[in-house]
Amino acid sequence: MTTSRKTAAATRGAAAKKVVARPAAKSGAGKARRRIAIACQGGGSQTAFTAGALCGLLEGGVNEDFEIVSISGTSGGAICAALVWYALHKGESPAWQRVYEFWRDNMATTPQEKALNRQIVGALRLSNAGAVPSLSTSPYSPWMQMLMHWSTHGLRPDFSDFRGLLEKHLDFDELRRWGALDARPVLLVGAVDVLSGKLARFSSRNEAVRVEQLLASAAVPDIFQAVEFDGGAYWDGLFSDNPPISEALQGQFVGEENIAQEIWVIKINPTTCAEVPQTASQISSRRNELIGNGSLFQQIEAIQLKNELYLAGAFNPAFARRLDIDGPVKIPKCFASDPDREYHIPFIEMSETLSSRLDYESKLDRDEAHIEAMIADGEQQAEVFLAARRAAMKRPR
Repeated sequence: MTTSRKTAAATRGAAAKKVVARPAAKSGAGKARRRIAIACQGGGSQTAFTAGALCGLLEGGVNEDFEIVSISGTSGGAICAALVWYALHKGESPAWQRVYEFWRDNMATTPQEKALNRQIVGALRLSNAGAVPSLSTSPYSPWMQMLMHWSTHGLRPDFSDFRGLLEKHLDFDELRRWGALDARPVLLVGAVDVLSGKLARFSSRNEAVRVEQLLASAAVPDIFQAVEFDGGAYWDGLFSDNPPISEALQGQFVGEENIAQEIWVIKINPTTCAEVPQTASQISSRRNELIGNGSLFQQIEAIQLKNELYLAGAFNPAFARRLDIDGPVKIPKCFASDPDREYHIPFIEMSETLSSRLDYESKLDRDEAHIEAMIADGEQQAEVFLAARRAAMKRPR
């Protein structure tokens, strides 16, 4: 898979995409396929792992045995989800090429970009380690806006203009013409309304996908101004469903015909850590991981409770239909110490080798080698996961 991806990337300028107007994704003809929802956790530059995982699933022929009925995400996970969702609806082949090209453009590749990237990540590490004074800044500050303007002057627009980068890889005029789509898969994007405090879940089934929705999901408050549109002001999806999962089981968001039988979670933040964080940098990293996992685990545990109640016969058929429940949903197990249940499946998550050397600052690191390592590990972990799911389906029940 890796060879074909890199070969395609090297020739992407000359190779035209195969585009067909809004067909269903290719599938195994005549097969009864399990309905799956893919949920992509946020995590800045580390969500290049998500891009790699999606590449691995698609190149591995996930649609031969499973049907992607929804794909969701927050922050960087939402960007990856949207790019793959768009490629699938356009009938592009390979469907992973668009998300990979986005990350290629997002990397620091020129000498000036590499220097700026090193300065930003290095300064943040020194600050979080307590080696230099920490300054509280606001993206609304005229001083901060001037600094951003001058520090990015002369850089490629792909590197310095996030909105422009999104608009390069997603045709939002076309998406506006599409409007709300009933076709599978459904895209779900998570954010939070700063003013009302309500979670925002943007669904492609209910409205056209807009650049403002993706910008809102990725609007880290310390870096970006709140994204204001349609009377709301939105921040990063880290403060909401990270990623949206429960919505994949609710007809109001995805349609009753698109309720998933399995939730595949591409997870960025590690669940455990080896020792008690003591340095300022370690504390900052672990705090970010715990916050990022909090809403994820709460959603999974809520679904697990429904599974247990269903298996115990607590729902009469009419009530189960009202909750869109037709059986236990396969979900990851939050903690290794939790009892094993038949409906448990693994997360798609980073290898220990990779995750053990990452810190919070690496979520802002756009170094080429760093991004490529994330993508490669995502591909590998997705291939292992997909092989395990296929093997599990063949076992006697």
